Amino acid sequence: MTPRVVVADISELQRTFAREFETRAVEVIARREKFIVGLPGGSVATTFFPILAGLAVDWTRIEIFWIDERAVPPDHPESNYGVASRLLLVPARVPAARIHRMHGELPELEQAARRAADELRSIAGDPPRLDLALVGVGDDGHVASIFAGGTGLPPSREASADHRSLGEGGQPCPTPVIAVYDSPKPPSRRLTLTLSVLAHADRVVVAAFGVSKAAVMRDALADRNSTTPVAGLLRAAPSSLVLLDREAGLS
Repeated sequence: MTPRVVVADISELQRTFAREFETRAVEVIARREKFIVGLPGGSVATTFFPILAGLAVDWTRIEIFWIDERAVPPDHPESNYGVASRLLLVPARVPAARIHRMHGELPELEQAARRAADELRSIAGDPPRLDLALVGVGDDGHVASIFAGGTGLPPSREASADHRSLGEGGQPCPTPVIAVYDSPKPPSRRLTLTLSVLAHADRVVVAAFGVSKAAVMRDALADRNSTTPVAGLLRAAPSSLVLLDREAGLS
């Protein structure tokens, strides 16, 4: 499905995402009493989390996961959880039972990945299905900690979900969370949801800011043969919204 694309100033993008989040949260909670989201780090987190903290939603019904995490303690400056804690979780008074962080500080990343995968399955099913995934984009087109030519990238539209992580015919997903040891962007050790988990979210919101993202987003939206992770995600997602500031939306 072709994504809806919004190009606007940051303040308008904040309002657009806040409306998207609030509307979907209220609708889903009314239907089945919980709303499952995957959150990023980086500039998307610092831009959107403060406005989310003030929304009129029932945070006791919202299950919060992360799309990826660095292999660092939760109080480390590079921790995605740490950013969310300061800007969203504490200000919004999100109950601890609704916060499902990835434990990147564990010495064994595979153990951390299994722990995160088990918790995700226990809340979001098997294969896991997020209600909303908020995803940032790197200058090279990576999403979460999925980089071109590496972890979780589908080779084509037909293989839109990572073949290692999606069973045939809707069978259980064996690896919804992957340990990454060779990220080209430091730190090299990370945890990440697979592309299949992100692509199967009911709503995928991709956000990109700054002129350095313009070329990769133009490629992702216009080139059907693009091999970047963000292009693969947008091709596979059943419903997607792309939020670009005016610099990232340069054509």
